[in-house]
Amino acid sequence: MSKKIYLPLLIVLAVIGLSSCSSKLKPLAANYIKAEPQPLEVVGEKVPVTINATFPEKWFNKKATLVVTPVLRYEGGEAWGVSYTYQGEKVAGNGQVIPEKTGANVTLNSSFDYVPAMAKSELYLTFSAKLGDKEVAVPEIKIGDGVLATAALVDAGAEIPAIAPDKFQRIIKEAHDANIMFLIQQAELRSSELKKGELADWKGIVQNADQAPNQNVNIEISAYASPDGGLELNEKLAAQREKNTNTYLAKEFKKTAPNVPVSARYTAQDWEGFKELVEKSNITDKNLVLSVLSMYKDPEEREQQIKNISSVFSVLADEILPQLRRSRLTANVEIVGKSDEEISSLAASNPKALTVEELLYAATLVKTADQKDAIYKKVSEIYPKDFRAFNNQGVIAFTNGQIANAESLFAKAAQLSSSAPEVNCNLGLVALAKGEKEKAQQYLGKASGVAELNNALGILALKNGNYAQAASAFANSTGNNAAIAQLLNKDYSKAQSALNAVTTPNATTAYLKAIVAARTNNLSGVVTNLKQAVSLDKTFATKALNDLEFAKYITNSDFLNIIK
Repeated sequence: MSKKIYLPLLIVLAVIGLSSCSSKLKPLAANYIKAEPQPLEVVGEKVPVTINATFPEKWFNKKATLVVTPVLRYEGGEAWGVSYTYQGEKVAGNGQVIPEKTGANVTLNSSFDYVPAMAKSELYLTFSAKLGDKEVAVPEIKIGDGVLATAALVDAGAEIPAIAPDKFQRIIKEAHDANIMFLIQQAELRSSELKKGELADWKGIVQNADQAPNQNVNIEISAYASPDGGLELNEKLAAQREKNTNTYLAKEFKKTAPNVPVSARYTAQDWEGFKELVEKSNITDKNLVLSVLSMYKDPEEREQQIKNISSVFSVLADEILPQLRRSRLTANVEIVGKSDEEISSLAASNPKALTVEELLYAATLVKTADQKDAIYKKVSEIYPKDFRAFNNQGVIAFTNGQIANAESLFAKAAQLSSSAPEVNCNLGLVALAKGEKEKAQQYLGKASGVAELNNALGILALKNGNYAQAASAFANSTGNNAAIAQLLNKDYSKAQSALNAVTTPNATTAYLKAIVAARTNNLSGVVTNLKQAVSLDKTFATKALNDLEFAKYITNSDFLNIIK
């Protein structure tokens, strides 16, 4: 809750009065100045303050000039705010004129760049006064104590950057097609079709897959008739084409691939194939043909309506329908990759024997960060043009707190793939860790689709003081930063949940739990969690002593015993 800060200007008025010999200056009433908020609070990376003051009637001397500047003093330094100039009605200048008769209300807005020492600080108003050309000494006035600095606990370096993943697949599925074409209303396999290179290549794929120790293969036969000629005729025709094709393949693979599973089916009238070919064609009136297909569902009526379109039917008969008289052969091949044991062994003994995807996958099989880093270094040596190796090394450096090293590695990754969303997300995190918000915004704008992006955007929102936006970005996240976002958005239940879900809690986690407890008037929670924070990191004792989050507990013996 903010409180009113009073401005005892009796001394000021006395000095000015002695200099000017004016009997019109009177002491300023005690309730004429208020600074907000009280205490001051870090918002993003700034400490804003608004000071509202009233110059009462017949107070401001017509010949006076008064420059007012807020200054925030802390151990080891001070920060100066914006200066405001006020002047009497007989002063020629650019300051705000304060009428002697009516007085005026004024507002002073300032913002200070936050530094940690400001947690224990004092806010003053300083004055520079003149009566005419004569300077008058005016004592400064204290108007506030301390800065609430919970927002400053945000740490971009605590976020986990985005790993560029491998594309390793244990089983790679491939489908290889070939077609055997038929003449209209015929089901006989023609020699010209059986001698095609397309079919020979397809049979070779089946035979090789059947003989390879790490491959599985099965065959699908799909026989079709074009949708002209009537349903009964096409039913028999498609069935015979399927039978003849199946018999042919059984004979062909009797010795070379006798155990390959074969499944067969037929489609009497291939309307779907007909529609697909028409859509891809450039024939005249194709939209009219497609509209007939959508309007009429009965096969015979469809066929008759299409034949009625005399302008196009001859083209369909010459260009489209012959492509539907076929048996489509599909070889479904499964290529079974190396086992985890094989990959791990080769990664250690002979990494060059692995593909880049296998080697990147090997990094997911080891437990420690050092082991992962060693594998990523091998990837960068063997496959130096793959950005993922450098990106993933950078991830490990970043999580170890080596921000400069991480930035160098991410930069190398960006040289190889500047559009990679993982790299841009990670460079955005580096920029946030360095306080470069505009640069971070640029990088994060190119990181769409990365799972870690929301947290990075949440950090950016926190550093910009947009707490509702930050809470939304962190809505499905856990961790210290997610908890800070919810805490600053005053959703203490979500903040507590985010902290409880942290898998490896640290001193900051415990300290944040103590803050949540303090804001919800839970003394035992304050004591228990603060004790845990101090046991993990003794610097939190001094921090808690100066932290205004715990101001109401400063005289509590249990609290004091922790921070001694």
